[in-house]
Amino acid sequence: MDDNIISVLAHVYVDDLDGALPLYEELTGDDSPLLFSHDGVRLAKVGAFLLLQGADAEVRAHVATVNVRDMGRVVEAVASAGGELMEGPDPGPNGPRLVARHPDGNVVEYVQLTNG
Repeated sequence: MDDNIISVLAHVYVDDLDGALPLYEELTGDDSPLLFSHDGVRLAKVGAFLLLQGADAEVRAHVATVNVRDMGRVVEAVASAGGELMEGPDPGPNGPRLVARHPDGNVVEYVQLTNG
């Protein structure tokens, strides 16, 4: 079976997205970050980092964003392991999105990318 995980983005919570971007662009060599907003949070994908400005405590509980090929496989795996589907899958700015609590207590956001 092929790997369902495309990439994992480390979450970095910042007070000033514009001020934080230059360091992450330098660290990753990515000078064209993907900027977008979702539910009142400003975000920037820079290499393997996802910078978030304005995230509340609930969003800050998410340990990572995992980009996947098939959301159905994630739903099935989380449910069969005894995890909890907290949000979604619902449409998101980059494709279908799901927030799940794993049986170990970690909260992970999953996105099935529709663009890239």
